Amino acid sequence: MAQSSDIEWTDATWNPVTGCTKIGRGCDNCYAERFAERWRGIAGHPYEQGFDLTLWPSRLMQPEAWKKPRMIFVNSMSDLFHKEVERAFIDQVFDVMERVDWHVYQVLTKRSSLMRAYLHKRYGSSAVPSHIWLGVSVEDEQHKGRIDHLKQVNSDARFISFEPLLSPLHAIDLRGIAWAIVGGESGPRARPMQEAWVHQIRDACERDSVAFFFKQWGGARPKSGGRLLDGEEWNGFPWQIVPKSIIEQLSL
Repeated sequence: MAQSSDIEWTDATWNPVTGCTKIGRGCDNCYAERFAERWRGIAGHPYEQGFDLTLWPSRLMQPEAWKKPRMIFVNSMSDLFHKEVERAFIDQVFDVMERVDWHVYQVLTKRSSLMRAYLHKRYGSSAVPSHIWLGVSVEDEQHKGRIDHLKQVNSDARFISFEPLLSPLHAIDLRGIAWAIVGGESGPRARPMQEAWVHQIRDACERDSVAFFFKQWGGARPKSGGRLLDGEEWNGFPWQIVPKSIIEQLSL
């Protein structure tokens, strides 16, 4: 687990799973794959296996070592709901998150229907614990259905990462969503994001009372285009869903 993170909307990362496979345009230039494959074959390196899907039982207890509350991005280098991650292992990850409840966990997936099915089976009609935030990635119009899957989860802590944003999203309904993060693609083959696409989401957030966070324009490097929209930073954060027991202790 990284004890700090360069990702603007979290404090730290926890990767009990690494590696993944591509399921949409948003995966084409995956930063995690690009990073992991640099180390393939280097004996003893955490990414000796490159970006092959790998479970790490030895990392399950890492959050317990951190006594100060943090926002923890779960599986920044994978997708917890990948179809080849066994349900029993997902259970173990959720067991840890439920028990080590002084952190906020941000679980982000592109496999929204599998997340929905898992949560329905685990929690039934009960709400997901409020310190476990549930998010989906939506990169274009084709994958907007992930938002509907997210809304079918019993939680007030729902968020969406529109990153990399690759197309306009028409008639977007964000009611029931707490937080939206928007960002352009970065890396050597970055595809440009248009300002009008960002305005569509920002305006929907304002209409539907959703916290709006603009992460970056993207480019060859994450910071190439800066992160100003209409001349200002947009750092919206859904403080209303942070459990009161830890809100004053978070470092964000």
